Amino acid sequence: MAVKKITILVIEHGVGLIRQLRRICGEKKFNIMGVQTIEHGFEKFEDHEIDILLLNGNVARFGRIFGIEYLDIIAEKSAATQILFLATSKDMSLVFAALKRGSYQYAKLPISDDELKMLIDVALLHQPQYTPNLLLKSEAEKISFESMVGGSLKMVDVYRQIRQAASTDMPVLLTGETGTGKDLVARAIHQQSSRQNRIFSPIHLGALPPELVAGELFGYEKGAFTGATKTHRGLFETAEGGTIFLDEIGTIDEKMQISLLRLLETHKLERIGGTRTISADVRIVAATNENLSEAVDQGRFREDLFFRLDIFQIVLPPVRERGGDIVLLVNHYLKQFNNDYQRDIVGISPECISVLESYDWPGNVREIKNVIHRAVLNSTGGILLPEHLTDRLQKVRKKSPEIRLPMGCSLKEAERTLIMLTLKWTQNNRKRTAAILGISRRTLYNKLELYNLN
Repeated sequence: MAVKKITILVIEHGVGLIRQLRRICGEKKFNIMGVQTIEHGFEKFEDHEIDILLLNGNVARFGRIFGIEYLDIIAEKSAATQILFLATSKDMSLVFAALKRGSYQYAKLPISDDELKMLIDVALLHQPQYTPNLLLKSEAEKISFESMVGGSLKMVDVYRQIRQAASTDMPVLLTGETGTGKDLVARAIHQQSSRQNRIFSPIHLGALPPELVAGELFGYEKGAFTGATKTHRGLFETAEGGTIFLDEIGTIDEKMQISLLRLLETHKLERIGGTRTISADVRIVAATNENLSEAVDQGRFREDLFFRLDIFQIVLPPVRERGGDIVLLVNHYLKQFNNDYQRDIVGISPECISVLESYDWPGNVREIKNVIHRAVLNSTGGILLPEHLTDRLQKVRKKSPEIRLPMGCSLKEAERTLIMLTLKWTQNNRKRTAAILGISRRTLYNKLELYNLN
């Protein structure tokens, strides 16, 4: 079995460091790559798992992206990468900025072969347990399903239910708050089903005047009412063999509910003003953001129709309950709008990420999309910053959770608890944990081993 090579990425204007590394590192054990700009450095992270990053200070001072911002993003999204910052005496302001974060190892240029080899050995020794590189294209594919993005346990469960629903032809009821992506789930069910090569027809019932709903769904004959100057085939006819997505199903009146119930039970319909019975082979996926059970209790929705639709219900979780998905969604839409507007934004500052993660997102996925859309249009550099976000995100921030310690506990007990709870709050992101605690990652690893928290 072949041993995986250790990959080192060098970012420098020249080739001195690369030649030095190739001289002191064996080709059988190391894979050494080099680029001359930070922008090209991001591209390497999209295609490779980088074990060690060497950034020369002469690169960090040039280009659209400031070097320290780049290091912050790499540490955030590729936590397994060990970062070595190499600089000359004229780059000391950058060195101080890096050390202030307590996240990177620093060495002064020029550097001897022995010292460089020692730095690499120490970096590999303290490399954390594998964490995903969220910049890696293949890793990004694992957190998406059809047109949806999310890798949280709740979304993985939604994906499972979509596959189950797609394997049958029964009606599906999608419930959840506004903006949770019910339209995307409906389309995914269609795409995963045997009807995928037929029509998918979405209709927002709440946006139609009540008197037009029946005609749009069931069609009408010429002369059926004033203004019916020709025969019109409704969606249930035109989508024959396909899927109809009825959004905001709770808004239809009782007469429409009766007609829909009949269609579900018989798979037949009659146009308004017609007498001919027409076959309707369609799959129905309905959605609502209100509680239909309460609507039934209040007499606003027929119980028999509710039971007919509720055979297979999928509940979409709000974004605030999808642990870890906010950053994934933000990066997905950043890439999308980058492409749409031909922008060159390569990342998001940690401060900006902190604001995004502290917000409640009442508008869910749709709100995230709109916020990132606006931020991309507002940005003039290569990194999204907090000032590019809407005012409501900057004003409405949740307080960090408090850690309470009992009187009488020892300093060691207090430190262990503080580290353990901070790790839990950052979802085991050790770079962020070290930054919050104000210590270096190396110090954090030593304390994790001391307190048996690995």
